Amino acid sequence: MIRLIRPECPNPAALDAKNYKDPVNKQALRESTSGKCMYCESKIGHNSYPHVEHIKPKKKFPELEFSWNNLGFSCQVCNTNKGEKYNEDIPFINPYNDEPEDYFVFLGFFVFPKQGSERGGNTINELGLNRPNLVDGRKDKIKKIKELTKMIKAASFLKKNEFLCNQAIAELKKDAEKDKEYSAMVKSVLIAEGIL
Repeated sequence: MIRLIRPECPNPAALDAKNYKDPVNKQALRESTSGKCMYCESKIGHNSYPHVEHIKPKKKFPELEFSWNNLGFSCQVCNTNKGEKYNEDIPFINPYNDEPEDYFVFLGFFVFPKQGSERGGNTINELGLNRPNLVDGRKDKIKKIKELTKMIKAASFLKKNEFLCNQAIAELKKDAEKDKEYSAMVKSVLIAEGIL
């Protein structure tokens, strides 16, 4: 999960008309996440159905059902896992309001709560942020990173092909950009590898 910037609502009239699924507003939410789930950072494509997520569940907070500040963009699995669960004392991490790095740490392809972060642990467990398909996707990313960093380190050690090493490093850094899938994990791995 990464920090997100909430855009201005492009079509407030739709919310006034009790339509939180308005395509214009949904597109703005999609763009704010770079087409990724706001929680698990999976790209939401043609194989998965995107959801307009109610950060505070609409059944428990009906007054927020059409509030722009309560809407987000998520994958079907995270939205379903979260469902109507909400604990005021231990709310889920909201990447529009919270800095996820304060609550989560990646150790390889698994995400863990930072020490003492009950909110981080609750978010991970309830949303299933270590579910098998996410772990598999992260493993694939790490495999690519490890192969490239091994090549970079070998070439640097041998003082060969500095241009290719710099190109490989640039490619790795691109994978840590906010629009890339699993960018929070990638950033963590690149820091551990001494690339960031």
